[in-house]
Amino acid sequence: MTETAVPEPNSDHTPVAGAPIAEAVGVTKRFGRNIALNGVRLAVTAGRTHALVGRNGAGKSTLVSILTGIAPPDEGEVRFGGSPAPALGDRDAWRSRVACVYQHSTIVPDLSVAENLFINRQGMRHTASRSDSVRGGGRVTGGLINWRTMKSRARDLLDTWSVPVDVNTPARDLSVENRQLVEIARSLSHGTRFIILDEPTAQLDGVAIKRLFARIRDLQAQGVTFLFISHHLDETYEICSDVTVFRDARHIVTAPVAELGKQDLIAAMTGDSTELSEVVPRERRDAAAAPALRLENLTRTGEFADVALEVRPGEMIGLAGGGSSGRVEVAETIVGLRRASGGSVIVKGVPLRRGGVRAALDAGIGFVPRDRHDEGLILGMSVADNATLTVPRRLGPLGLLSRHTRDALARTAIGNLDIKTEGPGQGVSELSGGNQQKLVFARALATDPAVLVLITPTAGVDVRSKQTLLDVVRAAADRGTAVLVVSDELDDLRDCDRVHVMLQGAMHAEYEKGWDDRELVAAMEGLD
Repeated sequence: MTETAVPEPNSDHTPVAGAPIAEAVGVTKRFGRNIALNGVRLAVTAGRTHALVGRNGAGKSTLVSILTGIAPPDEGEVRFGGSPAPALGDRDAWRSRVACVYQHSTIVPDLSVAENLFINRQGMRHTASRSDSVRGGGRVTGGLINWRTMKSRARDLLDTWSVPVDVNTPARDLSVENRQLVEIARSLSHGTRFIILDEPTAQLDGVAIKRLFARIRDLQAQGVTFLFISHHLDETYEICSDVTVFRDARHIVTAPVAELGKQDLIAAMTGDSTELSEVVPRERRDAAAAPALRLENLTRTGEFADVALEVRPGEMIGLAGGGSSGRVEVAETIVGLRRASGGSVIVKGVPLRRGGVRAALDAGIGFVPRDRHDEGLILGMSVADNATLTVPRRLGPLGLLSRHTRDALARTAIGNLDIKTEGPGQGVSELSGGNQQKLVFARALATDPAVLVLITPTAGVDVRSKQTLLDVVRAAADRGTAVLVVSDELDDLRDCDRVHVMLQGAMHAEYEKGWDDRELVAAMEGLD
């Protein structure tokens, strides 16, 4: 592919003729030893919709934070219209150049549409203090919102961009679709004509998606440019003109969508096979054994419906899917973090009673959450305390804690999982990311669970730690534990006996061990 000459930057911030409306040039970003972006580039042409795609961890979110001025690049630069990006502290200048409508709305639900459109810009009818008026100073000491003016401005703004909502409507009463349109209108009111859409269809049904795409085309015809980020690759072909693929923090390819076939796009996203050790086939378990975990028509309104699944003792079953597939929500419902609206979770033949996480633990379910910092560890406590949180009854009689017993259990876990630590008393915040994740595994395994539910179990760890953790999962299955691996990372799923794929809240496909990477990714992205 022929490289296009990049216009020289303009120091006075006026647009350069023919320059991209937004571009990243040689951008690198590091977080400690982790390289989130490695010399990537992106050029978005004005008046077009440009897709940015890649697997989790490819660097998409990091680039969005840099393009919107939330974080600075360590190397490289961002330009708008050929001119350098504003200083990070100049938020008004950034808002006039770029805006992002995120998957999770930033609309304030307790305010009206008009108030949300002009937060901190309501327009005040000022009053002067009496003492200053006597002296003739006229100093402003306070003011009232000019509601009539603000609502009139809001109506004009919504009419200009054809947003079909009433300015007096409380934001909490808006549909997800209209909330997004209000956010877009608010962004446009700052003067920007470049908007990043981050997973805009994740919470929309098919009819709402078609309406959103029609509105995007209308806005594009009025001079608005979009950077479109989505896990659903078929949407890229429906709404986008150009596509850029990131993989492993690097730029892989940029091309017109019409010139990059679906299989080539998937190949660019997946790349070569993993660096992990080759998976050795496991001994097949008795297919006639009673399931240790069974889901019967499990439903949670608005997130997933009629999910049916069985995991037998000693089996490793994968549950895969994209960002809005419902796979994580299913896992969190199994372990008691969410409440089902219908169906059943059955553990060893007994329906799980509604009692949250405690009931799931008592039934024999171990759990590794998707975020070790927010959900998996108590960072202010020691290694020993974190390792034994799930087994308080083993630490001493009558609720009394034996430090000797606690530390002995912790040392066993440290040895079994090769956790690099000074000892049971070390603060867990002092451990590396890989060793913290091993500790989360240790806590889940401390109860000798009949069922082990893992969400993205190797996220954010290095290759060596990843291999250790996957070996631990395999060993648990070999001991007879029923393992459910919930992930969109192919390496996490490679050792599973079969993989179920979810798409938009429903079971979509099933693959036996030996699946092809491209085939599985295509199913996860809805392109199979």
